[in-house]
Amino acid sequence: MRVLASFALLVSCVLHSFASEPEMVRPEELPQGFVLIVKDNSGQADKDNPIYMAGSINGWNPSDEEMILSGRSDTRWQIVIERDLHGVGLEFKFTLGGWDREELDGEGNAIPNRTLPLVDASKLADGERPVIEIEIPQFRIPVALSEQVRQQGIYRELQVTGTVRRMEVRGGAGGAEAVTRDLQIWLPEGYDLPENADRQYPVLYMFDGQNLFSQMQGVPAEWGIDETLTELIDAGRVEPLIVVGIPHAGEHRIREFMPIGSYKGIEGDGAAGMRWVMREVVPKINRAFRVKSGPEFTAIGGASLGGAMALYGSTAYPETFGKALIESLPMIQKDITMEHIRSAKQGPGMFVVGMGSSEVGTDPSDADKNKQYVGWARQVARAMADSSGLSSSDYEIIIGDGDVHNESAWANRFGESIEFLFPAK
Repeated sequence: MRVLASFALLVSCVLHSFASEPEMVRPEELPQGFVLIVKDNSGQADKDNPIYMAGSINGWNPSDEEMILSGRSDTRWQIVIERDLHGVGLEFKFTLGGWDREELDGEGNAIPNRTLPLVDASKLADGERPVIEIEIPQFRIPVALSEQVRQQGIYRELQVTGTVRRMEVRGGAGGAEAVTRDLQIWLPEGYDLPENADRQYPVLYMFDGQNLFSQMQGVPAEWGIDETLTELIDAGRVEPLIVVGIPHAGEHRIREFMPIGSYKGIEGDGAAGMRWVMREVVPKINRAFRVKSGPEFTAIGGASLGGAMALYGSTAYPETFGKALIESLPMIQKDITMEHIRSAKQGPGMFVVGMGSSEVGTDPSDADKNKQYVGWARQVARAMADSSGLSSSDYEIIIGDGDVHNESAWANRFGESIEFLFPAK
């Protein structure tokens, strides 16, 4: 009997060992989402100054009303991320409503962008969201000027290579119909010289324009378009051109930049957003700057949802946008997107589709999803080429080795993309 009891105990231990085998996954891979619990050790957050989450899922908007944490009875703060992130890596920070009031470390320094730790999915019940606890040592205390910037939305001074001018425009879509924002227009060297007074230039319209020429506080990086273009134009590899950055509308970005269908209950209004671009942005640029007319001289571009808008704009308005730069196209609404491409009467005459080989992340567990994103980029490019009857010399697919879904990756690929779209003659 003693032998049998010992054997039974051994079997029980073995079975328990198998049952407890951890299954470590990234929270972004869980379709049910996750919960963040935040402890504010500084005591600076209160009902009048709640904590906001700003990150890669909301355009790094530091005062997004949809990303406010809720106060709890235990004095901590909480936010539930219900949306399915499809495994795309999340980077984020917390603020008290502006980048002048971002979280700091215990010594008063800005912290690197936060990422999520792995969680043990084997310990979760079906549909249960993991709870991740975070502590914030302190927040930046704004001075009077930075508080004015936060409240009035005054643009910071841009540190750029070359000349960037601002142009105020009003309107938008998806809740941004009453928004006033400034376009940021980069001009090639020599634009204002008397000898170039009659010279006209090609133009590239880019979505998420606030990240093109200067790094925004709290955002991982910038595109560095001003430095890249200056170098390539000086080297005689790219034709001098004008770049028009169209900033997003903060909390309205997802609706305004989602051109087709809906996602997780958010109805896209990007078609109206493109009508606004055609009605408000393009005519103003044509009147104010010496841009060449014709689709062969006009490009549209962007990354992530901005890439979705570039795809839509170049297929819905090919008579205006004859070239397109489509970076890191989200893998959502795939069937609707493919149907739109195939049903388009015409698309851009030249285009680039870019994607990172590590788009979702660099962890070995991300390998399958990274392959899916690379395959998606190739599928979209082939469909666009077939729809418009293009040859292989009319488009490029650029897969960035090791690139993930962020501004640094898009900056890495921009030079090759722009050299293909606007080569020096």
